Amino acid sequence: MENLNIRNMVLNLSVGQHKIHCPSFECRERKKKSLKTLSVKVDKEGAVFFCHHCDLSGSEFHEQKKEVVPMSVMKSIEEKDLTNNSLEWLSKRGISEKTAKRIGLKSVTNYINSVGHETECIMFPYTNQGQVYASKIRSIKEKGFACNGSPQTFFNIDTIDWEQPLVICEGEVDLISFLEAGYSNVVSVPNGAVMKVAEGEINPESDSKFKFLWNAKDQLKDIQKVIIATDNDSAGKAMSEEIARRIGRHKCFRLEYPDGCKDANDVLMKKGSLELLTLIDDAEPFPVSGLYSADHFFKRLDKLYSEGFGKGESTGYSNVDELFTIVPSQLSIVTGHPSSGKSEFVDQLMINLAKEKRWKFAVASFENQPDIHIAKLISKIVGKPFFQGLQPRLSEKELQYGKKFLQDHFSFVYQADGSLPTLDSLLERLRVSVLRSGIKGCVIDPYNYINRSNVDEKETDWVSSMLSQLRVFAQSYDIHMWFIAHPTKMMRDTSGKVPVPKGYDISGSASFFSKADLGVTVHRPDPSNSTLAEIHCWKCRYSWVGKQGDTVLNYDPITSSYAQVKPKGIYDEFLIKDDAPSF
Repeated sequence: MENLNIRNMVLNLSVGQHKIHCPSFECRERKKKSLKTLSVKVDKEGAVFFCHHCDLSGSEFHEQKKEVVPMSVMKSIEEKDLTNNSLEWLSKRGISEKTAKRIGLKSVTNYINSVGHETECIMFPYTNQGQVYASKIRSIKEKGFACNGSPQTFFNIDTIDWEQPLVICEGEVDLISFLEAGYSNVVSVPNGAVMKVAEGEINPESDSKFKFLWNAKDQLKDIQKVIIATDNDSAGKAMSEEIARRIGRHKCFRLEYPDGCKDANDVLMKKGSLELLTLIDDAEPFPVSGLYSADHFFKRLDKLYSEGFGKGESTGYSNVDELFTIVPSQLSIVTGHPSSGKSEFVDQLMINLAKEKRWKFAVASFENQPDIHIAKLISKIVGKPFFQGLQPRLSEKELQYGKKFLQDHFSFVYQADGSLPTLDSLLERLRVSVLRSGIKGCVIDPYNYINRSNVDEKETDWVSSMLSQLRVFAQSYDIHMWFIAHPTKMMRDTSGKVPVPKGYDISGSASFFSKADLGVTVHRPDPSNSTLAEIHCWKCRYSWVGKQGDTVLNYDPITSSYAQVKPKGIYDEFLIKDDAPSF
Protein backbone atom coordinates (compact mmCIF):
# COMPACT_ATOMS: atom_id res chain seq x y z
CA MET A 1 0.00 0.00 0.00
CA GLU A 2 2.94 2.28 0.81
CA ASN A 3 4.39 1.83 -2.71
CA LEU A 4 1.05 2.78 -4.23
CA ASN A 5 0.82 5.85 -2.02
CA ILE A 6 4.30 7.10 -2.89
CA ARG A 7 3.66 6.56 -6.61
CA ASN A 8 0.44 8.56 -6.56
CA MET A 9 2.00 11.28 -4.41
CA VAL A 10 5.07 11.98 -6.55
CA LEU A 11 3.50 11.55 -10.00
CA ASN A 12 0.68 13.98 -9.19
CA LEU A 13 3.14 16.76 -8.45
CA SER A 14 3.94 19.44 -11.02
CA VAL A 15 7.25 19.47 -12.89
CA GLY A 16 9.98 20.84 -10.63
CA GLN A 17 11.41 20.24 -7.15
CA HIS A 18 9.24 19.71 -4.09
CA LYS A 19 9.44 18.99 -0.35
CA ILE A 20 6.49 16.92 0.94
CA HIS A 21 5.57 14.68 3.87
CA CYS A 22 7.08 11.21 3.67
CA PRO A 23 4.45 8.42 3.74
CA SER A 24 6.73 5.79 5.32
CA PHE A 25 5.72 4.27 8.64
CA GLU A 26 8.92 5.48 10.29
CA CYS A 27 8.25 9.08 9.32
CA ARG A 28 4.58 8.90 10.27
CA GLU A 29 5.58 7.77 13.76
CA ARG A 30 8.32 10.33 14.43
CA LYS A 31 7.82 13.12 16.96
CA LYS A 32 8.08 16.08 14.54
CA LYS A 33 5.38 14.94 12.11
CA SER A 34 5.02 18.40 10.56
CA LEU A 35 8.47 18.32 8.90
CA LYS A 36 8.46 17.77 5.15
CA THR A 37 11.41 15.43 4.68
CA LEU A 38 10.73 13.88 1.27
CA SER A 39 12.56 15.67 -1.57
CA VAL A 40 11.02 15.04 -4.99
CA LYS A 41 12.36 15.98 -8.44
CA VAL A 42 9.68 15.75 -11.13
CA ASP A 43 10.15 15.94 -14.89
CA LYS A 44 8.03 14.92 -17.88
CA GLU A 45 9.11 11.26 -17.60
CA GLY A 46 8.47 10.73 -13.90
CA ALA A 47 9.94 11.49 -10.50
CA VAL A 48 12.88 10.62 -8.25
CA PHE A 49 12.62 10.99 -4.48
CA PHE A 50 14.65 10.74 -1.27
CA CYS A 51 13.68 11.12 2.40
CA HIS A 52 16.22 12.88 4.61
CA HIS A 53 14.82 11.20 7.71
CA CYS A 54 14.19 7.53 6.91
CA ASP A 55 16.30 7.25 3.68
CA LEU A 56 13.30 6.11 1.61
CA SER A 57 14.39 6.60 -2.01
CA GLY A 58 13.52 5.51 -5.52
CA SER A 59 11.89 6.59 -8.76
CA GLU A 60 8.51 6.32 -10.41
CA PHE A 61 7.72 6.76 -14.10
CA HIS A 62 4.52 7.44 -15.99
CA GLU A 63 3.10 4.27 -17.46
CA GLN A 64 3.27 5.51 -21.02
CA LYS A 65 7.01 6.02 -20.66
CA LYS A 66 7.83 2.41 -19.85
CA GLU A 67 9.98 0.76 -22.46
CA VAL A 68 8.53 -2.11 -24.44
CA VAL A 69 10.68 -4.93 -25.71
CA PRO A 70 10.67 -4.64 -29.51
CA MET A 71 9.17 -7.55 -31.39
CA SER A 72 11.90 -9.24 -33.35
CA VAL A 73 11.65 -10.54 -36.90
CA MET A 74 10.87 -14.25 -36.88
CA LYS A 75 10.97 -16.66 -39.77
CA SER A 76 8.09 -19.03 -40.27
CA ILE A 77 8.80 -22.46 -38.75
CA GLU A 78 6.32 -25.30 -38.70
CA GLU A 79 5.59 -26.16 -35.10
CA LYS A 80 4.00 -29.33 -33.82
CA ASP A 81 3.20 -30.96 -30.54
CA LEU A 82 6.12 -32.59 -28.80
CA THR A 83 7.12 -35.77 -30.59
CA ASN A 84 7.97 -39.03 -28.88
CA ASN A 85 11.66 -38.30 -29.52
CA SER A 86 11.36 -34.89 -27.85
CA LEU A 87 9.44 -36.32 -24.89
CA GLU A 88 12.04 -39.06 -24.51
CA TRP A 89 14.85 -36.46 -24.52
CA LEU A 90 13.06 -34.47 -21.82
CA SER A 91 12.25 -37.57 -19.79
CA LYS A 92 15.92 -38.54 -19.63
CA ARG A 93 16.45 -35.16 -17.96
CA GLY A 94 13.74 -35.75 -15.40
CA ILE A 95 11.16 -33.48 -17.10
CA SER A 96 7.59 -34.70 -17.56
CA GLU A 97 5.31 -34.12 -20.52
CA LYS A 98 2.96 -32.12 -18.27
CA THR A 99 5.68 -29.66 -17.28
CA ALA A 100 6.97 -29.37 -20.86
CA LYS A 101 3.50 -28.50 -22.19
CA ARG A 102 2.94 -26.08 -19.30
CA ILE A 103 5.86 -23.98 -20.51
CA GLY A 104 4.71 -24.19 -24.15
CA LEU A 105 7.49 -26.35 -25.64
CA LYS A 106 7.07 -27.47 -29.24
CA SER A 107 8.87 -29.80 -31.65
CA VAL A 108 10.35 -28.34 -34.85
CA THR A 109 12.72 -29.36 -37.61
CA ASN A 110 15.44 -26.75 -38.08
CA TYR A 111 18.91 -26.22 -39.50
CA ILE A 112 21.58 -26.04 -36.78
CA ASN A 113 24.90 -24.48 -37.81
CA SER A 114 27.04 -26.42 -35.34
CA VAL A 115 25.43 -29.69 -36.49
CA GLY A 116 25.58 -28.88 -40.19
CA HIS A 117 22.14 -30.08 -41.23
CA GLU A 118 18.45 -30.01 -40.41
CA THR A 119 17.51 -32.02 -37.36
CA GLU A 120 14.71 -32.55 -34.87
CA CYS A 121 14.66 -29.85 -32.20
CA ILE A 122 12.73 -28.56 -29.21
CA MET A 123 11.55 -24.94 -29.38
CA PHE A 124 11.44 -22.74 -26.25
CA PRO A 125 9.06 -19.76 -26.83
CA TYR A 126 9.98 -16.29 -25.52
CA THR A 127 6.94 -14.13 -24.81
CA ASN A 128 6.37 -10.44 -24.20
CA GLN A 129 3.01 -9.58 -22.65
CA GLY A 130 1.63 -12.92 -23.73
CA GLN A 131 2.82 -12.81 -27.34
CA VAL A 132 5.63 -15.00 -28.69
CA TYR A 133 8.28 -12.66 -30.14
CA ALA A 134 11.30 -15.00 -30.36
CA SER A 135 12.35 -18.56 -29.63
CA LYS A 136 15.39 -20.64 -28.70
CA ILE A 137 15.81 -23.91 -30.56
CA ARG A 138 17.82 -26.89 -29.29
CA SER A 139 18.60 -30.05 -31.22
CA ILE A 140 17.96 -33.31 -29.36
CA LYS A 141 20.22 -35.81 -31.15
CA GLU A 142 23.36 -33.67 -31.30
CA LYS A 143 23.89 -30.69 -29.00
CA GLY A 144 23.35 -27.50 -30.91
CA PHE A 145 21.38 -24.27 -30.67
CA ALA A 146 19.69 -21.69 -32.86
CA CYS A 147 17.50 -18.61 -32.37
CA ASN A 148 14.41 -17.50 -34.22
CA GLY A 149 14.22 -13.78 -33.60
CA SER A 150 16.23 -12.11 -30.86
CA PRO A 151 15.40 -13.04 -27.23
CA GLN A 152 15.77 -9.89 -25.12
CA THR A 153 13.83 -10.79 -21.98
CA PHE A 154 13.97 -13.38 -19.27
CA PHE A 155 12.51 -16.70 -20.38
CA ASN A 156 9.16 -17.27 -18.58
CA ILE A 157 8.91 -13.60 -17.52
CA ASP A 158 5.16 -13.33 -18.22
CA THR A 159 4.27 -15.81 -15.42
CA ILE A 160 6.20 -14.17 -12.58
CA ASP A 161 4.72 -12.90 -9.31
CA TRP A 162 7.11 -10.03 -8.55
CA GLU A 163 6.05 -9.89 -4.90
CA GLN A 164 7.48 -13.38 -4.33
CA PRO A 165 11.13 -14.56 -4.25
CA LEU A 166 12.47 -14.91 -7.79
CA VAL A 167 14.94 -17.57 -8.99
CA ILE A 168 17.22 -16.59 -11.90
CA CYS A 169 18.92 -19.51 -13.63
CA GLU A 170 21.20 -19.85 -16.64
CA GLY A 171 19.28 -21.94 -19.16
CA GLU A 172 15.80 -22.95 -20.28
CA VAL A 173 16.25 -26.61 -19.26
CA ASP A 174 17.34 -25.51 -15.77
CA LEU A 175 14.22 -23.36 -15.52
CA ILE A 176 11.99 -26.28 -16.48
CA SER A 177 13.82 -28.38 -13.87
CA PHE A 178 12.73 -25.92 -11.17
CA LEU A 179 9.17 -26.09 -12.51
CA GLU A 180 9.31 -29.88 -12.40
CA ALA A 181 10.48 -29.74 -8.79
CA GLY A 182 7.51 -27.54 -7.90
CA TYR A 183 8.96 -24.01 -7.86
CA SER A 184 7.26 -21.83 -10.46
CA ASN A 185 8.58 -18.30 -9.79
CA VAL A 186 11.66 -18.75 -11.93
CA VAL A 187 13.19 -17.14 -15.01
CA SER A 188 16.20 -17.89 -17.18
CA VAL A 189 18.64 -15.52 -18.85
CA PRO A 190 18.16 -15.61 -22.64
CA ASN A 191 21.70 -16.40 -23.76
CA GLY A 192 23.36 -18.44 -21.05
CA ALA A 193 26.59 -17.28 -19.45
CA VAL A 194 27.52 -14.43 -21.77
CA MET A 195 30.89 -13.57 -20.26
CA LYS A 196 34.37 -14.96 -20.71
CA VAL A 197 36.34 -14.95 -17.52
CA ALA A 198 40.00 -14.08 -17.30
CA GLU A 199 41.60 -13.94 -13.89
CA GLY A 200 38.20 -13.60 -12.28
CA GLU A 201 37.23 -10.47 -14.17
CA ILE A 202 34.17 -9.93 -16.35
CA ASN A 203 34.60 -9.24 -20.03
CA PRO A 204 32.76 -5.97 -20.75
CA GLU A 205 32.54 -6.81 -24.46
CA SER A 206 29.62 -9.11 -23.63
CA ASP A 207 27.75 -6.31 -21.91
CA SER A 208 25.20 -5.83 -24.70
CA LYS A 209 23.74 -9.20 -23.83
CA PHE A 210 22.56 -7.89 -20.47
CA LYS A 211 19.62 -6.08 -22.08
CA PHE A 212 17.29 -8.56 -20.38
CA LEU A 213 18.10 -6.90 -17.04
CA TRP A 214 17.35 -3.45 -18.40
CA ASN A 215 14.08 -4.62 -19.96
CA ALA A 216 12.95 -5.87 -16.53
CA LYS A 217 14.27 -2.88 -14.57
CA ASP A 218 10.86 -1.75 -13.31
CA GLN A 219 10.04 -5.15 -11.84
CA LEU A 220 13.53 -5.79 -10.46
CA LYS A 221 13.61 -2.40 -8.76
CA ASP A 222 10.85 -3.31 -6.30
CA ILE A 223 11.40 -7.05 -5.84
CA GLN A 224 12.56 -7.97 -2.35
CA LYS A 225 14.44 -11.25 -2.88
CA VAL A 226 16.30 -12.69 -5.87
CA ILE A 227 17.94 -16.15 -5.79
CA ILE A 228 20.66 -16.44 -8.44
CA ALA A 229 21.12 -20.04 -9.61
CA THR A 230 23.63 -19.84 -12.46
CA ASP A 231 25.86 -22.78 -13.39
CA ASN A 232 28.56 -24.04 -11.06
CA ASP A 233 31.47 -23.04 -13.30
CA SER A 234 33.67 -19.97 -13.69
CA ALA A 235 31.45 -18.32 -16.31
CA GLY A 236 28.28 -18.97 -14.29
CA LYS A 237 29.85 -17.60 -11.11
CA ALA A 238 31.07 -14.50 -12.91
CA MET A 239 27.63 -13.93 -14.34
CA SER A 240 25.98 -14.27 -10.92
CA GLU A 241 28.35 -11.63 -9.55
CA GLU A 242 27.50 -9.20 -12.36
CA ILE A 243 23.74 -9.75 -12.06
CA ALA A 244 23.92 -9.17 -8.30
CA ARG A 245 26.02 -6.05 -8.76
CA ARG A 246 23.56 -4.55 -11.20
CA ILE A 247 20.30 -5.22 -9.38
CA GLY A 248 21.72 -4.73 -5.87
CA ARG A 249 23.61 -7.29 -3.77
CA HIS A 250 21.50 -6.49 -0.73
CA LYS A 251 18.45 -8.24 -2.25
CA CYS A 252 20.31 -11.18 -3.83
CA PHE A 253 20.88 -14.73 -2.60
CA ARG A 254 23.23 -17.29 -4.13
CA LEU A 255 22.19 -20.91 -4.70
CA GLU A 256 25.10 -23.32 -4.32
CA TYR A 257 24.94 -26.66 -6.16
CA PRO A 258 26.30 -29.77 -4.44
CA ASP A 259 29.52 -31.45 -5.54
CA GLY A 260 29.12 -33.27 -8.83
CA CYS A 261 26.24 -31.09 -10.00
CA LYS A 262 26.85 -28.30 -12.50
CA ASP A 263 23.32 -26.94 -12.71
CA ALA A 264 19.68 -27.38 -11.67
CA ASN A 265 19.03 -30.14 -14.16
CA ASP A 266 21.97 -32.12 -12.79
CA VAL A 267 20.47 -31.86 -9.29
CA LEU A 268 17.03 -32.92 -10.55
CA MET A 269 18.42 -36.00 -12.33
CA LYS A 270 20.93 -37.08 -9.67
CA LYS A 271 19.28 -36.08 -6.39
CA GLY A 272 15.61 -35.40 -7.12
CA SER A 273 13.05 -32.61 -6.72
CA LEU A 274 13.24 -32.37 -2.93
CA GLU A 275 16.97 -31.65 -3.02
CA LEU A 276 16.44 -28.87 -5.59
CA LEU A 277 13.76 -27.24 -3.44
CA THR A 278 16.01 -27.57 -0.39
CA LEU A 279 18.77 -25.71 -2.23
CA ILE A 280 16.37 -22.78 -2.76
CA ASP A 281 15.60 -22.69 0.96
CA ASP A 282 19.30 -22.90 1.82
CA ALA A 283 20.42 -20.11 -0.55
CA GLU A 284 22.88 -17.80 1.20
CA PRO A 285 22.68 -14.00 1.01
CA PHE A 286 25.07 -12.43 -1.45
CA PRO A 287 27.80 -10.72 0.50
CA VAL A 288 26.94 -7.05 0.91
CA SER A 289 29.84 -4.69 1.34
CA GLY A 290 30.49 -4.37 5.05
CA LEU A 291 28.47 -7.47 6.02
CA TYR A 292 30.10 -10.88 5.54
CA SER A 293 30.40 -14.16 7.32
CA ALA A 294 33.98 -15.14 8.14
CA ASP A 295 34.09 -18.11 5.77
CA HIS A 296 33.45 -15.81 2.82
CA PHE A 297 37.03 -14.56 3.19
CA PHE A 298 38.80 -17.87 3.70
CA LYS A 299 39.74 -18.43 0.04
CA ARG A 300 41.00 -14.87 -0.21
CA LEU A 301 42.78 -15.34 3.11
CA ASP A 302 44.58 -18.42 1.82
CA LYS A 303 45.60 -16.51 -1.31
CA LEU A 304 46.76 -13.60 0.83
CA TYR A 305 48.81 -15.99 2.94
CA SER A 306 50.54 -17.49 -0.09
CA GLU A 307 50.82 -14.43 -2.38
CA GLY A 308 50.59 -11.36 -0.14
CA PHE A 309 48.67 -8.15 -0.93
CA GLY A 310 47.85 -7.14 -4.46
CA LYS A 311 47.20 -3.69 -5.85
CA GLY A 312 44.35 -2.11 -7.79
CA GLU A 313 44.25 -1.22 -11.48
CA SER A 314 47.11 0.80 -12.91
CA THR A 315 46.68 4.53 -13.40
CA GLY A 316 48.68 4.25 -16.60
CA TYR A 317 51.80 5.79 -15.02
CA SER A 318 54.32 3.64 -13.16
CA ASN A 319 55.43 6.45 -10.85
CA VAL A 320 51.82 7.26 -9.89
CA ASP A 321 51.16 3.54 -9.33
CA GLU A 322 53.84 3.62 -6.65
CA LEU A 323 51.61 6.07 -4.76
CA PHE A 324 48.16 4.66 -5.51
CA THR A 325 46.17 2.41 -7.82
CA ILE A 326 42.48 2.39 -8.74
CA VAL A 327 40.28 0.01 -6.75
CA PRO A 328 36.52 -0.56 -7.21
CA SER A 329 34.25 0.14 -4.22
CA GLN A 330 36.32 3.17 -3.19
CA LEU A 331 35.74 6.93 -3.01
CA SER A 332 38.54 9.20 -4.24
CA ILE A 333 38.58 12.89 -3.33
CA VAL A 334 40.56 15.00 -5.81
CA THR A 335 41.38 18.64 -5.14
CA GLY A 336 43.63 21.39 -6.40
CA HIS A 337 43.67 25.12 -7.04
CA PRO A 338 41.60 26.50 -9.96
CA SER A 339 43.15 25.66 -13.36
CA SER A 340 45.53 23.17 -11.75
CA GLY A 341 44.32 20.37 -14.04
CA LYS A 342 42.55 18.21 -11.42
CA SER A 343 39.54 17.52 -13.65
CA GLU A 344 41.82 16.82 -16.61
CA PHE A 345 43.80 14.39 -14.46
CA VAL A 346 40.69 12.39 -13.56
CA ASP A 347 39.63 12.42 -17.22
CA GLN A 348 43.05 11.05 -18.12
CA LEU A 349 42.75 8.23 -15.57
CA MET A 350 39.37 7.25 -17.02
CA ILE A 351 40.77 7.23 -20.55
CA ASN A 352 43.69 5.05 -19.42
CA LEU A 353 41.38 2.56 -17.68
CA ALA A 354 39.02 2.47 -20.65
CA LYS A 355 41.94 1.71 -22.99
CA GLU A 356 43.74 -0.84 -20.84
CA LYS A 357 40.90 -2.47 -18.85
CA ARG A 358 37.82 -1.55 -20.96
CA TRP A 359 36.14 0.08 -17.99
CA LYS A 360 32.96 2.05 -18.60
CA PHE A 361 32.15 5.35 -16.89
CA ALA A 362 29.38 7.78 -16.05
CA VAL A 363 30.43 11.43 -15.93
CA ALA A 364 28.65 14.22 -14.06
CA SER A 365 30.78 17.23 -14.99
CA PHE A 366 28.81 20.37 -14.22
CA GLU A 367 31.38 22.97 -15.27
CA ASN A 368 31.57 21.67 -18.85
CA GLN A 369 28.90 21.35 -21.49
CA PRO A 370 28.86 17.71 -22.67
CA ASP A 371 30.01 18.63 -26.19
CA ILE A 372 32.97 20.66 -24.84
CA HIS A 373 33.87 17.89 -22.39
CA ILE A 374 33.67 15.28 -25.15
CA ALA A 375 35.99 17.40 -27.32
CA LYS A 376 38.56 17.43 -24.49
CA LEU A 377 38.29 13.69 -24.00
CA ILE A 378 38.75 12.98 -27.72
CA SER A 379 41.84 15.17 -27.71
CA LYS A 380 43.29 12.99 -24.95
CA ILE A 381 42.33 9.78 -26.74
CA VAL A 382 44.11 10.59 -30.02
CA GLY A 383 46.83 12.87 -28.63
CA LYS A 384 46.05 15.85 -30.86
CA PRO A 385 44.18 19.15 -30.28
CA PHE A 386 40.50 19.17 -31.14
CA PHE A 387 40.39 22.82 -32.20
CA GLN A 388 42.38 24.59 -34.88
CA GLY A 389 45.59 26.17 -33.57
CA LEU A 390 49.34 26.29 -33.96
CA GLN A 391 49.63 22.49 -33.90
CA PRO A 392 47.93 20.20 -36.44
CA ARG A 393 44.47 19.28 -35.19
CA LEU A 394 43.03 15.79 -35.26
CA SER A 395 41.77 14.49 -38.59
CA GLU A 396 38.22 13.50 -39.49
CA LYS A 397 39.23 9.84 -39.19
CA GLU A 398 40.68 10.44 -35.74
CA LEU A 399 37.54 12.31 -34.74
CA GLN A 400 35.39 9.32 -35.71
CA TYR A 401 37.70 7.00 -33.78
CA GLY A 402 37.36 9.19 -30.68
CA LYS A 403 33.59 9.36 -30.99
CA LYS A 404 33.34 5.57 -31.28
CA PHE A 405 35.61 5.10 -28.27
CA LEU A 406 33.52 7.43 -26.11
CA GLN A 407 30.27 5.86 -27.27
CA ASP A 408 31.59 2.48 -26.14
CA HIS A 409 32.93 3.59 -22.75
CA PHE A 410 31.26 6.81 -21.52
CA SER A 411 27.84 8.18 -20.62
CA PHE A 412 27.07 11.67 -19.32
CA VAL A 413 24.76 13.06 -16.65
CA TYR A 414 23.35 16.31 -18.01
CA GLN A 415 20.64 18.62 -16.66
CA ALA A 416 19.12 19.78 -19.93
CA ASP A 417 16.67 22.10 -18.14
CA GLY A 418 19.48 24.04 -16.50
CA SER A 419 18.55 23.00 -12.95
CA LEU A 420 20.95 21.65 -10.34
CA PRO A 421 20.62 17.94 -9.55
CA THR A 422 19.89 16.71 -6.04
CA LEU A 423 22.06 13.97 -4.62
CA ASP A 424 19.25 11.42 -4.76
CA SER A 425 18.45 12.22 -8.41
CA LEU A 426 22.15 11.97 -9.25
CA LEU A 427 22.50 8.59 -7.55
CA GLU A 428 19.38 7.35 -9.31
CA ARG A 429 20.97 8.14 -12.67
CA LEU A 430 24.14 6.35 -11.60
CA ARG A 431 22.08 3.30 -10.59
CA VAL A 432 20.59 3.30 -14.08
CA SER A 433 24.12 3.51 -15.55
CA VAL A 434 25.22 0.47 -13.56
CA LEU A 435 22.15 -1.49 -14.66
CA ARG A 436 22.12 -0.35 -18.28
CA SER A 437 25.83 -0.06 -19.11
CA GLY A 438 27.72 -1.89 -16.36
CA ILE A 439 29.85 1.13 -15.46
CA LYS A 440 32.89 0.50 -13.26
CA GLY A 441 33.64 4.12 -12.42
CA CYS A 442 32.06 7.56 -12.23
CA VAL A 443 33.09 11.14 -11.57
CA ILE A 444 31.23 14.03 -9.90
CA ASP A 445 32.85 17.35 -10.75
CA PRO A 446 32.57 19.50 -8.65
CA TYR A 447 30.46 18.72 -5.61
CA ASN A 448 29.13 22.25 -5.01
CA TYR A 449 26.86 21.97 -8.07
CA ILE A 450 24.73 19.42 -6.21
CA ASN A 451 21.56 21.05 -4.92
CA ARG A 452 21.07 21.04 -1.13
CA SER A 453 17.46 20.08 -0.59
CA ASN A 454 17.44 21.11 3.06
CA VAL A 455 18.76 24.68 3.13
CA ASP A 456 18.52 24.77 6.92
CA GLU A 457 21.03 21.96 7.31
CA LYS A 458 24.57 22.98 8.22
CA GLU A 459 27.01 22.64 5.34
CA THR A 460 29.36 20.44 7.36
CA ASP A 461 26.49 18.05 8.22
CA TRP A 462 25.30 17.98 4.62
CA VAL A 463 28.79 17.29 3.25
CA SER A 464 29.31 14.49 5.77
CA SER A 465 25.98 12.88 4.88
CA MET A 466 26.61 13.29 1.16
CA LEU A 467 30.05 11.68 1.30
CA SER A 468 28.70 8.80 3.38
CA GLN A 469 25.99 8.10 0.78
CA LEU A 470 28.51 8.26 -2.06
CA ARG A 471 30.88 5.89 -0.29
CA VAL A 472 28.08 3.40 0.45
CA PHE A 473 26.94 3.66 -3.18
CA ALA A 474 30.45 2.92 -4.46
CA GLN A 475 30.71 -0.10 -2.15
CA SER A 476 27.23 -1.43 -2.97
CA TYR A 477 27.72 -1.30 -6.73
CA ASP A 478 31.46 -2.05 -6.79
CA ILE A 479 32.46 1.08 -8.68
CA HIS A 480 35.25 3.59 -8.18
CA MET A 481 33.94 7.09 -7.58
CA TRP A 482 36.01 10.23 -8.15
CA PHE A 483 34.71 13.29 -6.34
CA ILE A 484 36.27 16.62 -7.24
CA ALA A 485 36.19 19.42 -4.68
CA HIS A 486 37.67 22.92 -4.61
CA PRO A 487 39.92 24.03 -1.74
CA THR A 488 39.46 27.19 0.26
CA LYS A 489 41.29 30.26 -1.00
CA MET A 490 44.88 29.99 0.18
CA MET A 491 47.36 32.85 0.63
CA ARG A 492 50.85 32.76 -0.87
CA ASP A 493 53.70 32.14 1.54
CA THR A 494 56.61 34.51 2.16
CA SER A 495 58.42 33.21 -0.91
CA GLY A 496 55.41 33.91 -3.11
CA LYS A 497 54.43 30.25 -3.60
CA VAL A 498 50.89 28.95 -3.28
CA PRO A 499 50.73 26.08 -0.76
CA VAL A 500 49.66 22.61 -1.88
CA PRO A 501 46.05 22.07 -0.71
CA LYS A 502 45.28 18.83 1.15
CA GLY A 503 42.13 17.18 2.48
CA TYR A 504 41.64 19.53 5.42
CA ASP A 505 41.94 22.52 3.06
CA ILE A 506 38.83 21.64 1.05
CA SER A 507 35.97 24.07 1.46
CA GLY A 508 32.97 22.83 3.39
CA SER A 509 33.99 20.14 5.86
CA ALA A 510 36.80 18.11 7.38
CA SER A 511 34.79 15.08 6.23
CA PHE A 512 36.52 15.34 2.86
CA PHE A 513 39.59 13.98 4.60
CA SER A 514 37.93 11.51 6.96
CA LYS A 515 35.47 9.96 4.47
CA ALA A 516 37.89 9.57 1.56
CA ASP A 517 39.41 6.18 0.77
CA LEU A 518 41.93 7.95 -1.45
CA GLY A 519 42.87 11.64 -1.33
CA VAL A 520 44.77 13.27 -4.21
CA THR A 521 45.90 16.80 -5.04
CA VAL A 522 46.91 17.97 -8.51
CA HIS A 523 49.23 20.97 -8.18
CA ARG A 524 51.02 23.08 -10.77
CA PRO A 525 53.51 25.38 -9.02
CA ASP A 526 54.21 27.49 -12.09
CA PRO A 527 51.56 26.89 -14.78
CA SER A 528 52.65 29.84 -16.91
CA ASN A 529 56.29 28.76 -17.28
CA SER A 530 56.34 25.00 -16.74
CA THR A 531 54.43 21.93 -17.82
CA LEU A 532 55.34 20.20 -14.58
CA ALA A 533 52.35 18.86 -12.61
CA GLU A 534 52.73 17.52 -9.08
CA ILE A 535 50.56 14.62 -7.95
CA HIS A 536 50.22 14.46 -4.16
CA CYS A 537 48.61 11.52 -2.37
CA TRP A 538 47.61 12.82 1.07
CA LYS A 539 45.48 9.86 2.13
CA CYS A 540 45.40 6.18 1.26
CA ARG A 541 43.13 4.21 3.57
CA TYR A 542 44.62 0.83 2.68
CA SER A 543 48.36 0.33 2.64
CA TRP A 544 48.28 -2.36 -0.05
CA VAL A 545 46.62 0.09 -2.48
CA GLY A 546 49.20 2.82 -2.07
CA LYS A 547 50.85 5.28 0.26
CA GLN A 548 51.21 8.96 1.03
CA GLY A 549 53.72 10.81 -1.09
CA ASP A 550 54.13 12.82 -4.27
CA THR A 551 55.40 12.46 -7.81
CA VAL A 552 55.34 14.42 -11.06
CA LEU A 553 53.79 14.15 -14.51
CA ASN A 554 54.13 16.26 -17.59
CA TYR A 555 51.02 18.23 -18.54
CA ASP A 556 50.34 19.13 -22.17
CA PRO A 557 48.08 22.22 -22.26
CA ILE A 558 47.40 21.71 -25.97
CA THR A 559 45.68 18.36 -25.53
CA SER A 560 45.02 18.70 -21.76
CA SER A 561 46.68 15.31 -21.32
CA TYR A 562 49.25 13.88 -18.93
CA ALA A 563 52.37 11.88 -19.68
CA GLN A 564 55.04 10.27 -17.59
CA VAL A 565 58.29 12.15 -17.25
CA LYS A 566 61.79 10.97 -16.56
CA PRO A 567 63.50 13.44 -14.22
CA LYS A 568 67.09 14.31 -14.91
CA GLY A 569 68.75 16.64 -12.54
CA ILE A 570 65.93 18.67 -11.04
CA TYR A 571 63.24 17.88 -13.64
CA ASP A 572 64.99 19.82 -16.35
CA GLU A 573 64.46 17.27 -19.08
CA PHE A 574 61.37 15.22 -19.73
CA LEU A 575 60.77 12.03 -21.64
CA ILE A 576 57.18 12.23 -22.81
CA LYS A 577 55.24 8.99 -23.18
CA ASP A 578 53.44 8.76 -26.51
CA ASP A 579 50.77 6.05 -26.65
CA ALA A 580 48.32 7.73 -29.03
CA PRO A 581 46.68 5.39 -31.58
CA SER A 582 48.08 5.35 -35.08
CA PHE A 583 45.90 5.95 -38.12
